[in-house]
Amino acid sequence: MTDSSKPTEVAYDGPPDYRVVGRHGIFPETSHDEVERINYLAQMNRHLSTRIMPGVKTSFEQNVEPEFRKKTGRDMANRHEARKAMLGDYAYKFWSALRRATMEQRQQAGRWTALRQSERLAEIADKLTRDDDRLQLNPAIKVPRYVSGVDHHCMPGSYHTEYFPGDVTNGANYDHAGFVTTAGMLGKYTDGGGHAVVNWVKTNLPDFKPTKILEIGGTVGHSSLPIAQAYPDAEMTIVDLGAPVLRYGLARAKSLGVDNVRFVQASGEDLSMFEDESFDWIQTTMFLHELSSSALRNIFNETRRLVKPGGIVLHVEQPQYTDEMSLYEQAMRDWDAFYNNEPFWSRMHELDLDTQMEQAGFDRASLIHGGVTAVVDKDLFPDAADDDQAGNDRENHAEDPLLAGEETAVAPRDIEELGGGLVHLEHIAATERGEHTEDRKQDGEHLSDRRHATLGKTSRQVIHGATVNAAIGVELAVFHTQRALGELGGHAEKP
Repeated sequence: MTDSSKPTEVAYDGPPDYRVVGRHGIFPETSHDEVERINYLAQMNRHLSTRIMPGVKTSFEQNVEPEFRKKTGRDMANRHEARKAMLGDYAYKFWSALRRATMEQRQQAGRWTALRQSERLAEIADKLTRDDDRLQLNPAIKVPRYVSGVDHHCMPGSYHTEYFPGDVTNGANYDHAGFVTTAGMLGKYTDGGGHAVVNWVKTNLPDFKPTKILEIGGTVGHSSLPIAQAYPDAEMTIVDLGAPVLRYGLARAKSLGVDNVRFVQASGEDLSMFEDESFDWIQTTMFLHELSSSALRNIFNETRRLVKPGGIVLHVEQPQYTDEMSLYEQAMRDWDAFYNNEPFWSRMHELDLDTQMEQAGFDRASLIHGGVTAVVDKDLFPDAADDDQAGNDRENHAEDPLLAGEETAVAPRDIEELGGGLVHLEHIAATERGEHTEDRKQDGEHLSDRRHATLGKTSRQVIHGATVNAAIGVELAVFHTQRALGELGGHAEKP
């Protein structure tokens, strides 16, 4: 006989406590209240993703779609109609308002922690980087309008703004409070994306021995350092426009004992300081959606110029909009463009990626896409699935197309047949700033930060036209090979 008065124990499935985050020599100090703010916001992100969002989908199917058919006598034609139809739905408005508010709170919480100790952090960075030629800043650099005009991810001043000489504030904010948006799923040092890429390259290109590696838009080096650590004989160059993130990044790298890296202030559109064919491996991670259309074309041209014959260019991004993706999912993903300070997000998903790469000088016949499985930090999530157990928690999120995903195993032969090749696992697309202006005016909408849901036990994302598996917005990827999903248009290429 059971004791009905005894409460049933429910296993905890939320984010880990922020106190487990990996710390290093320049990591901001946090008070008790600051820790609890971050824990609360991480929990809220997870709640919105796993509890509230499924209700939005239900409301869309049971209310929004039928009402649209009743009014128009037809089905929705595209994601724009789907999104606008949802604007009047209370479930969508409730979820959207909370998500926007959570992102603003995340930035303000992280910003305050960094600002109150900004001078101390700058002093630490100066001691760690002074007279170190691995930090190459260019005070004369001009930040382009597509960067300066956007507070990316609701971060005031974005990544590039400097509040005083030697400032590292926005780098510190980005580093320590990113836990809110990832809920620890990128590991103690928010570097799970880099580890995932390393695993993919070592699995599919086991004989690839790079000596010169370049990451464009690498900010503080979250995705870069695992690559540098995996290839200790290589020199890793991280390029970014923002001096604060570069100062912080080198100080962070040195604190973590990673010495084969350098941080260079430059635009990915103009890398003329580097000679032709000077890199074996060129990388971007969740970067291309921040670019205007012209900037993206210029960066593609530069990568084609800079990569050595037999080298790889690898772009990790989120999926394109395809006919295989439901209008609901497309409309939900478009939230980033209108409310998450991602003005180039929406149209980015519409570009013909093959054509973009071909116009940059890559051989269309060599284009592929593939995938990586997110590397989950077992110290934080000891019961997480191993990398070869794709989709182990799909059943937990199958009701949500943004959380459930189609999985395709990476086929090494697809890459081997290219003879190494130039791998473009990209989700390339961008739009010129302001292309959503008419819709914003009509709908009374605002921009805000990108969608970041928190996750369950595994985290995967999709490159090139599949769906997010297990999470939204965690900066990793599940790539899919062209031969498995060729109709979706993948990118990898041999120069």
